Amino acid sequence: MDVSSFCSVTGASLKDARKFLDKYKRLDAAVDAYYSNSGAFAASTKPQGNAPSTSKLNALFDSYKDPDSEDITINGTIKLCEDLEKDPEDVVLLAVAFELKSPEIGRWTRKGWVDGWKANGCDSLPAMKNTVLRLGNQLSSDSAYFRKVYLYTFDLGRTDGARSLGMESAQAFWSLLIPFGLKGGALSHISSTDDDDDDVDMNGVEGWRPEFTEWWFEFLNEKGGKGVSKDTWSMFLDFMRSIDAKFEKYDMEAAWPSTIDYFVDFAKERLGSKA
Repeated sequence: MDVSSFCSVTGASLKDARKFLDKYKRLDAAVDAYYSNSGAFAASTKPQGNAPSTSKLNALFDSYKDPDSEDITINGTIKLCEDLEKDPEDVVLLAVAFELKSPEIGRWTRKGWVDGWKANGCDSLPAMKNTVLRLGNQLSSDSAYFRKVYLYTFDLGRTDGARSLGMESAQAFWSLLIPFGLKGGALSHISSTDDDDDDVDMNGVEGWRPEFTEWWFEFLNEKGGKGVSKDTWSMFLDFMRSIDAKFEKYDMEAAWPSTIDYFVDFAKERLGSKA
């Protein structure tokens, strides 16, 4: 079962799947290791046959491009989502935006489009559909890839010139990303944030829970801030993966943003009221 799951997520051969699973024992650890060393096995993941056609990709881009712009904009994005059979608010579109280096929500440049799809071995809609499916599986289960998309989302969602991400946008993105990462294991609890010593809790006993996301939003709304800083956005990911379910192991002396410090107090009070 793990071998088929590994192949489904990574697109690797059965031979490579067995090699990584034999070495790393756990599916999540094997997938993480595979993606962090993907260059060594590039031949296994790239589609066989001819390289993707730049002319085909340019033609596809032109079919979605705004006639009054150099880019694909909102209307073209909606049509693209229809052709990919994906809701425009599907979380996997954040992974696609990362892959294609979208400068903002609903906008795609020609260079990002061509380079991104070529890197994923695509020059046709059927191939793009398969890639989107793979990216969704990877985003859900691969912690390293989830981090890349999560961090990219901050800049993707900011308005021009803004240093922070608007509170409404931040909560909308968290509402998409957090449940997806929890469900697939990308947000599995770790006992340490040291990448060399991560001990992943595969039983789901420790760590972030769905109701904590609701508490987080409630806390932020009560606090009344207008936006989320890049520091808070970035470190909140580590916080979710490292905090214990009772918020007892949180180090108030560590370099966490003050917003997270105050939230821990808020969460402890909430837990106390449920006892």
